[in-house]
Amino acid sequence: MKTILGLIAATLLATSAIAALPTVTPTTAKAGAPLPVHIGGRVERTADGFKRQWPGTYFEAAFRGPSALLSIGQGDVILRVSVDGTPAAKLVKPRPGLYRVAGLSNGRHTIRVDVASESQAAPTVFGGFYADRGTRALPAPARARQIEFIGDSHTVGYGNISTKRDCTQDEVWATTDTAQAMPALTARRYDADYQVNAISGRGIVRNYDGMAADTLPVAYPFTLFDKARRYADPAWHPRLFVIALGTNDFTTRLHPGEPWQTRDALHADYEAKYVAFVKAVRARNPGAHVVLWATDMADGEIASEVGKVAARLKAEGERNVAFVPVTGLAFTGCHAHPSTADDARITTALSTYIDAHPEIWTKK
Repeated sequence: MKTILGLIAATLLATSAIAALPTVTPTTAKAGAPLPVHIGGRVERTADGFKRQWPGTYFEAAFRGPSALLSIGQGDVILRVSVDGTPAAKLVKPRPGLYRVAGLSNGRHTIRVDVASESQAAPTVFGGFYADRGTRALPAPARARQIEFIGDSHTVGYGNISTKRDCTQDEVWATTDTAQAMPALTARRYDADYQVNAISGRGIVRNYDGMAADTLPVAYPFTLFDKARRYADPAWHPRLFVIALGTNDFTTRLHPGEPWQTRDALHADYEAKYVAFVKAVRARNPGAHVVLWATDMADGEIASEVGKVAARLKAEGERNVAFVPVTGLAFTGCHAHPSTADDARITTALSTYIDAHPEIWTKK
């Protein structure tokens, strides 16, 4: 009897779980009123919704009812849709249009769309959330804590879900998941909103292999990579900045025609520009903590230089600045980048500092 009852209970549980799984499908339904949206990341509001290009952007809404609608605009993108914290769908290059999220109980729900892919080539557009039949809007989710992550491919999550190191560029794009990278893991640990202001291949003064493109500090002040509009949000005042820049400055040799004749000259320029960049970031948020971190790649050259930057900042009167070296990474992602397991290890290293400084969240 016990075995039979157990089988019945297991069957009912499995059936219930299957029935409770939400579905995300294209629809031709007419959208109702827009739901209030909470946005993580830099966006430019347009007639079509929210244009974004920096990685790790996310959108959230809350509602009461069995379903809701979301709108996807132009641009190649990978989106992760979740409901009440549970994954509902992964949309790879979805067609623009309206999508219904259904199969929910007739109660209160939160819905979230995370941009997983990197969008260096062009911005993409998210059209927002809308009421469906029987949907009632609720206030959008919000959090008291804010963290800003600044960096390169190690912050983006470049190829972090790949099962191999040798990847084509298409495979890199398909296996980059910022929603599973270190910034998302760290922010989730502290229930914080976050921005990921990072671009793969970019450095402080030099991009990967001397590539001609804006360095991160040049691109940083702007909402989109076209540099048409400077970013400004009076509600964005992070208490913590987590910065990792230097991998692309130092992992390749200097080439003839580059501005630095020697490695020492590159070091001097890097240190001066990095110090200036951190001071500029801190000027808008003088009470924030700054954590600079680096891996042990390039025979320790990156970590050595970042350590010098942190020491110089402290010597010049900058408070609440720390350097966190990260070692022991496997680098099994695309092109020897951190995997999601490495992302977790980086998060643990950073959390050691954050946990030791609870005043990050309390002091103004």
